[in-house]
Parts: sequence; structure tokens; C-alpha cells
Amino acid sequence: MPQSHDRIGAKVCAEAAASATIEMDGVKIVADEDDQLPQKKHYRQRAHSNPHSDHDLQYPTFPAEADWSMHFGEYAAGREVTFADVGCGYGGLLVRLSPMFPDELMVGIEIRVKVSDYVIERVKALRAQSDKGKIESGGEAGYKNVACIRSNAMKYLPNFFRKAQLKKMFILFPDPHFKKQKHKWRIVSAGLLAEYAYVIRPGGKLYTITDVEDLHVWMVRHLEAHPLFRRLTQAELDADPVVGMLYESTEEGQKVNGRIVRSLLRKIVLSFISS
Repeated sequence: MPQSHDRIGAKVCAEAAASATIEMDGVKIVADEDDQLPQKKHYRQRAHSNPHSDHDLQYPTFPAEADWSMHFGEYAAGREVTFADVGCGYGGLLVRLSPMFPDELMVGIEIRVKVSDYVIERVKALRAQSDKGKIESGGEAGYKNVACIRSNAMKYLPNFFRKAQLKKMFILFPDPHFKKQKHKWRIVSAGLLAEYAYVIRPGGKLYTITDVEDLHVWMVRHLEAHPLFRRLTQAELDADPVVGMLYESTEEGQKVNGRIVRSLLRKIVLSFISS
């Protein structure tokens, strides 16, 4: 019988306590009594969250006001955030991307308080373990290029990112909001796409993936209707090393047994001719 994710997580934590070399989300760690990874069972929270609720959130008035050194420390010097994982969940994708792109600052945006707390503590522990040389796959950055903030991307994305700042944006396994009256809560809509197009640079990429066929059709229809996005071909998908990680690096992807549908779009570079 397949083991539940919680049971697998408990097994990992037990192995960590025994000072073994373990692997979680593609990261090999030599466990230590200090700076152990947080346990997901203490940070569980319902998957659904109303993005239109008045959450108690802090956000900058405009992007230049954002102090990224609070999240990245000295590693933020001379750098700006270029990757954003909207609804990052437990941070699996960010952890996998960190050693691949050591010079890129990447942030996860998560609205659920317990889940965002988990990612923050996880990154803190990974950095400490990397500094001690106890992580075999931490890469050059040692996870100092990864951070998580608790925020609502449907409301405050332009408060954090200036025009054409992002190289990559990820929307992985978003809440499908099945009921028709809640479709307005979906993370991909005509209005929100205008904001995504604003913060993604020309040539930048927007990744989406879901196991809900109806939601996939909804997202693709809205994205293809937007004049600033072009859907990539299968050959372009196959050539992108990040695409394969979309399935295996997230908790949702690991749970899915059925069909997963994906799309990858590039922001179109527009040429203007002066008259």
C-alpha cells in the first residue's frame, strides 16, 4: 500500500534524528541535532484560502521600497528578485531551482500563514546546514538565493516587482475554485494577466501546471487571448530544463496519480516604430 506523504515525512524526520544522510525534494542532507528541517505535520493548513479576504499582510508601497535584504541578507547586494513562485506551497520547486540558478534571487509567495512559516523555517535550516557543509547539493548559493514571503499575489504583485523585473514566474497547481461563482478567485484571469505581463520582462516565461483539465483549459484560453503572451511549442518545452521539475518538486505533483497538463508561455517582445 502506498505510504501517505505525512508518513513519508515522519520517516524522513526519524532518519534525520539518527544522523543519517537523507534526501528530500532532491536535496541530500547530513542530519544534525541543530538546524533540523521543520516537520510539515506541524504546519498543515487547509488548501483553500479566500484571496479576497482582508488578510493581515504587510507590503511595500512600491517596489523600490521593498527591502529584500530582510529575506536574502547580504546575498541581495547588487541583485534583484527575478524568479517568483506564486502560491509556492512548501517550497519544493524553489529548493530544486536554487543550485541551478545561483545568481538569481527567487521568492515564493504564499498566502497561508502556516505554510509560509514552514518555507521560511525550511530555508533557514537549509542555509545553516549548507554553511556547515552538511548538504551535498546546496550549490554555490547555499540556498541564500531563496526566500519566502507571506502575501497575496492577486492584490500586491506590483507592490513588490517593478515593470519587466521577472525572468520566470510559476503558477503550479493553483486552487481550481470549481464553483462557477468562485471562478473570479482563480489566479489566472484577464485582469491579473495584465499585472503578470507588467512584471515579467520581454522574453520571460510564465509556467503553469495543473491536474484539473477544466482549469487548464481556462488558463490556456485566457493566456492565449492575451496579446503579450505566446504559447511555446513542444520542442521549446522539451528544451527547457525547468519543465521536468514542475512535476516532481512540488508536493501536489508527487500526490497526483492522474493526468497532469501544463503550458509554458513566453512574453512577446514588442517592437515600436517611431513616426
